[in-house]
Amino acid sequence: AKLDAVIDYRTSPLYTEAERAALDFAVAGASQPNAITSELFERMKRHWTDAQIVEIAGVVALNGFLNRWNDGMAVPLEAEPIEFGEHYLKRHGWKIGKHRS
Repeated sequence: AKLDAVIDYRTSPLYTEAERAALDFAVAGASQPNAITSELFERMKRHWTDAQIVEIAGVVALNGFLNRWNDGMAVPLEAEPIEFGEHYLKRHGWKIGKHRS
């Protein structure tokens, strides 16, 4: 249910304030240029330890790199990510595009 509601995480009752802060942090960290503000970082500190924030930032950064690499190289997607995209993302505009195997 949370994956179905992820597009609306800011208003969905399924998400906690800690999860909303982490998702806002992820969206801001994935933006170009990086949009993490000191206010957002302080919000994160209310819910997450410094070590957890470092892990979340690392996951955002690594996935940003992998997304850019895979998109630039048109890496074919495996069955599981295709099924995920078709189920959760298609109705929000996701298309397999150049990643069709």
